[in-house]
Parts: sequence; structure tokens; C-alpha cells
Amino acid sequence: MGELIDGVWHVVPAGNGADKSGRFQRRDTQFRSQITRSGGDFPAAAGRYHIYAAHACPWAHRTVMFRTLKGLEDVISVSMVKPLMGDDGWELYEDDPHPVAGARFMRDIYLAADPKYTGRCSVPVLFDKEKHTIVSNESSEIIRMLNDAFADFTDDRTDYYPAALRAEIDPVNDRVYRTLNNGVYRCGFSTTQAAYDEAVAELFNTLDWLEDRLSGQRYLAGDRITEADWRLFATLIRFDWVYHTHFKCNRRKIAEYPALMNYTRELYQVPGIAATVDMPKIKEHYFASHEKVNPTRIVAVGPDLAILDQPHDRDRLPARAA
Repeated sequence: MGELIDGVWHVVPAGNGADKSGRFQRRDTQFRSQITRSGGDFPAAAGRYHIYAAHACPWAHRTVMFRTLKGLEDVISVSMVKPLMGDDGWELYEDDPHPVAGARFMRDIYLAADPKYTGRCSVPVLFDKEKHTIVSNESSEIIRMLNDAFADFTDDRTDYYPAALRAEIDPVNDRVYRTLNNGVYRCGFSTTQAAYDEAVAELFNTLDWLEDRLSGQRYLAGDRITEADWRLFATLIRFDWVYHTHFKCNRRKIAEYPALMNYTRELYQVPGIAATVDMPKIKEHYFASHEKVNPTRIVAVGPDLAILDQPHDRDRLPARAA
């Protein structure tokens, strides 16, 4: 893999990013513009915007799920990159139509937006076909745009970030992001025992907290599925299949948490969501791309995905704890 420095591609070791103490440090995203219903530089419109995503990436998966949940498949087009990430970074499929003619890699998309760009060429990317530039590469902000900015172009009226629940959603998101969404990477990309021990302890403390919370209420916040649930789901769906083995998050599996396992099943079984989960491509990316973490690049065989199709018991619980 690699990164752009002043518009020039440099190959760097996969899984780098640890500080001197061995702690993995995720870089901030740089494109943070907004699509709005009211106009501005990036007004909402059908057919104008395109998402670049990867099956493997949980951050990108958020955007693909919201595109599906909000019924925006005919409003916003999407390209999925190839699962294997080599020295050239994320690679595009040759026969996939997308807005940047001749582009072969995600770095070409970033260079179209900024010929002197410096940084990682990550997914997801929300791209403006009209201005030929990147609107945003911050998944948490993209899903909120998909949640409300395109209301005039879909019949779906579900609000996954309702104003009345934001004071409850935000602290859940914050803890889950720091210790679990990003926590699995902090475990997997640690370069010292102390950094790993710290990260894995925080991760499983949060899983225990989530198990307790979801044992008494159906969803993370309020009386309905919110963005907090979908942000958590993107990590849970990869946990037993990848993170438990590949990133050494092996104190316990999600399957060993009764509430979390059934909660994962319920979300997976929401119409349209299972189709956004391509587990073979997810596993191929992690096990075969991170040579520093898995030098043999052997892809682990299990678990059986059919476990997610089993009945869940979540409907027995109140929407929120009493």
C-alpha cells in the first residue's frame, strides 16, 4: 500500500501508522464538504454523486448500507474496489463505469480532486460528477448526508439521526468508535505488547458494556434503529470472521455474547443489508493484503456465515430499558 505526497505516490509498509509507543494512530480525513437540500456548493441531486467503496472496509460499508436503507440506489451510483490491496493501494475494476475516465486506482480519484494531494487514498469517497471533485471522504458525515440531504429523491422517511435522540446517540458513537470500530485496528496494528494490551482491554470492556446494554433493550439508543446501531454493526459483522483471528481480538467471539450475537443477526436480516455483506471479499482483503500482520496471506476458512440467518430473539425486548 502507499500514500500520495504532493501528488506523487510513495509505497509504505502495510499496517504502519504506529507511534513511538507502538499505538496505532488513525489519520484524520481531509475532504469534509457537505451536500445539502438547500443548495450551496454541493446541492442534492439525482445522478450527480458517486460513491467509491470497498466490501472489506467497515467505514465504506456504512455508506453502502445507508444508500440501501434510504432507497438511493437509483440516485447515487457506486463503485466497489478490488479486495486485494497491493503496493498501488485500492484498485478499481477495469470494466466498472465511474466518473473519472482512465482511473485505475483510488489515488487517481484523489488526484482528480487535488493534483497536489498528500495523504492516504482511502474509501469511502463521495464524488461529485459535475464538479469532478471529492465532496467527502469522512464516512460518519457521508451517512448523515445520505440520511437527510436526499429526502426529495426517495420515498423513505426513516431518520437514523433524529434530533430527540442525538444526546443519546453521540456518546455511544464516541465510545464505540474509539474502543471498538477503531479499537480492532489498534489491536491489529499495535507494534508493542503494551500498546496491544491496552487496546484489547478497552475493546473487550466495551463489548461487555454493549452486551449488558443490549441485554435489557433492543437498540442502542431510543426506541428504534439509529445510526449508532449501523455504525456498530459494520464492526460486529467482521469481528468473528476477521478481527478475532487476524487482529488478535481473541479473548471472546461475538458468538459468545448472546445479546450481541442476536442483535447482529437482527440487523443482518433487515431487508437489503445481507446483500451489502460480501464475506469472501472481506476476508480476502484482510488476510491477503496485510502482509505485515499475516505474512503467509492464508485466508481463514470460517466461521459459517449461515449463523447469521438463524432466528434472533430481539423482539422479546423493550425498545429501550425501563
